[in-house]
Amino acid sequence: MTDLKKAAQRAILLVDLTDLNDGSTQDDINTLCERANTPHGPVAAVCIWPRFVPHAKALLSGTGINVATVANFPDGSSDVENAAHEAARAIADGADEVDIVIPWRAIRDGDTAIAAQVVAACRREVPQKLCLKVILETGELADEATIRSAARIALENGADFIKTSTGKVPVNATPEAAAIMLEEIAASGKNAGFKAAGGIKTTSDAATYLAIADKIMGPDWASPQTLRFGASGVLGDLLACLGAEDQQPANDGY
Repeated sequence: MTDLKKAAQRAILLVDLTDLNDGSTQDDINTLCERANTPHGPVAAVCIWPRFVPHAKALLSGTGINVATVANFPDGSSDVENAAHEAARAIADGADEVDIVIPWRAIRDGDTAIAAQVVAACRREVPQKLCLKVILETGELADEATIRSAARIALENGADFIKTSTGKVPVNATPEAAAIMLEEIAASGKNAGFKAAGGIKTTSDAATYLAIADKIMGPDWASPQTLRFGASGVLGDLLACLGAEDQQPANDGY
């Protein structure tokens, strides 16, 4: 098996198959959930708008595929009460995982306290047995020191995963940001994961991030509990690399 095929087989099981398009419909969610069970194994999760969580839960019942949704998304507001309310509502609707956006503008402006409060408030609403992912929006934070600061705030306030991007800004996941975030996870000593999201479209893209994780965290670290790819379009390429066809055409929502 070639290196790319090995990467494809690893990556399929790590995909958060995503549809966060503004015009998403229930039919789109039906298609997404059908695609989630691939000939080479199930993806880790589907990531969708909150209004579709109960429907996706019903469709995926018994599959082992998690349902993820978003809160404080995509803007990353500093409104602590609203962010916590949205996280709580997602859990009440049955979400297994909640991806929240940290108040990255506040961090960029030096107000780390409000960012910590938002993450901590959402953590209180998301039970420890469920997964809280914190989106840093690294393309907007831009410099290494600020990305490190955001990663530390998220990890210190209860994040199970730190995630690069919303997919809604000009610069999303980059290998450089991934390395910084993985270094912060390693330094924290916490059992936390990393999610690359936005712009991951090919098996080669996925292989790049797997290689970074292997180098920093060790070759046995990456699993659905520690590494995710937030994407939709990449699944077709991963399957094609393994000689299989995607069950449905991609409607890339990331």
